[in-house]
Amino acid sequence: MLPSSAARRIAVVVKGYPRLSETFIAQEILALEARGLELEIWSLRHPTERAVHPMNKKIKARVTYLPEYLYEEPIRVLKGAFWSLGQKGLSKTIHAFWRDLKRDFTANRIRRLGQAFAMARELPADVVHIHVHYLHTPASVVRYAALLTGRTWTFSAHAKDIWTTPDWEKREKMQEALWGVTCTAQGAEHLQALSSPGRVSLVYHGLDLSRFPAPPESRPARDGSNPMDPIRIVSVGRAVAKKGYSDLLQALAALPQDLHWRFAHIGGGDLLSSLKTQAQQAGIADKVAFLGSKAQPDIIALLRDADIFVLPSKKASSGDRDGLPNVIMEAAGQSLSIIATDFAGIPEFIRNKIEGELVPPGDWEALSNALNLLARDPEQRKALGEAAYRRLRHDFSMDGGIDFLESRLRSMTQSITKQPEPV
Repeated sequence: MLPSSAARRIAVVVKGYPRLSETFIAQEILALEARGLELEIWSLRHPTERAVHPMNKKIKARVTYLPEYLYEEPIRVLKGAFWSLGQKGLSKTIHAFWRDLKRDFTANRIRRLGQAFAMARELPADVVHIHVHYLHTPASVVRYAALLTGRTWTFSAHAKDIWTTPDWEKREKMQEALWGVTCTAQGAEHLQALSSPGRVSLVYHGLDLSRFPAPPESRPARDGSNPMDPIRIVSVGRAVAKKGYSDLLQALAALPQDLHWRFAHIGGGDLLSSLKTQAQQAGIADKVAFLGSKAQPDIIALLRDADIFVLPSKKASSGDRDGLPNVIMEAAGQSLSIIATDFAGIPEFIRNKIEGELVPPGDWEALSNALNLLARDPEQRKALGEAAYRRLRHDFSMDGGIDFLESRLRSMTQSITKQPEPV
């Protein structure tokens, strides 16, 4: 039986922790801790990056890593399975698992059940609610663990999990979760159509501007005419299909010969090798630098030194797509002019010709034209960058979203702690 009078803590479940590409999760956890919520972190995977974001170093929550592959920790998984045999929720859990497995007969489904066995057994008694980031595999583990233990759970949906998870799976998970949030209007509309009214809310991540330096007072008025002082174009994001970096390299290669430029990319990803090969074949490798994963101070330094930030997001063949990438808001936080695609959650923040330049996704020719025109116009870059910073401050600060989450999550623990003691 779960305790009532002492129940206060919330488990936050993520796919991997820490991750440089998921600063929005670290920002949220850190802010909720600052509001006094007691949290602990459960991760399905160990970290794969050497660099750690400064925010993750400030987070106090204890981190527990579940068995990433069941064969790596068989004793732990078996202990969880045997413990689960005595739980009232076992029948419901196995029923849900079997329904999932029949529709998606993969080893991944079995792995999630094994992870749920371990998590259910090891969750401290004073953790009375679970909040999970991502509706795909992490939510499967949480769903099974919640059924086993009788705990409530909620979710934050983001991008890939919304667009690559089958509708039947999203529908069933949302039916069991108390509520959920997502970070773009497009994603919210999709999930709301699959769930009961009021179950899913739109909550932007926003940006905690207190973590960032004020924008540079001014930037050099480069126009690409000086080969000794070329236009500096930057992007930050994983080298994966949905980021559209192949389109960007095509766009860069098509820029006029009289425009002098340099491009720097920060981020890891499976496509890095092929992108480097593409740059070499296009004859622009001497103008392109792939810097790999970097810590936040290095990213901010790059943004402050740049003239244009570009992110040509598009829909991947797998169906994966971006939400509203935090790095676009980080670029706006440095009053940096932005070129992006009119796709996913991006136009919810960047309005074309107001806070930045938007081009159709997958259209490298339009992207090249936008880069060429903005590179030659320092006054327009200044106007767009300042407008993006104003919109960030006025409409996309972090506080509104954290207010919502704090209220909802605090009510989870309070509603439980106010229950009478069992007789």
